[in-house]
Amino acid sequence: MLNQSDNYFYSLPEPQQSCLLFMRQFLLSFSPEIREAWKFNMPFYYYKNQWFCYLSFQPKTKKTYLAFVQGYRMKHPKLVAEGRKQIKVFYIEAAIDIDVKSLKAMLKEAKALYV
Repeated sequence: MLNQSDNYFYSLPEPQQSCLLFMRQFLLSFSPEIREAWKFNMPFYYYKNQWFCYLSFQPKTKKTYLAFVQGYRMKHPKLVAEGRKQIKVFYIEAAIDIDVKSLKAMLKEAKALYV
């Protein structure tokens, strides 16, 4: 039986489904302290039991992204706030290879905020 996060991922259209499944696996393997939970009707990730980030696909705009809860404290050039006060997002083009180097740098920067 699938959990709510599994249902979310497997209900997405391709290529967003494959993209977000990769992102999910990447996040969970990045650190043993990152865990997945279902919150706010989306897969949400905790680091050291604190809100860390979430993955999202917006069907209307077809935008896929990784959002960092403490993004306002991050300086990575590929993160955008777009009027949000706290969260910054990293947009992912689902049909194109993910910039893993930038993704790793963002995750390292975000983890450093949770000392």
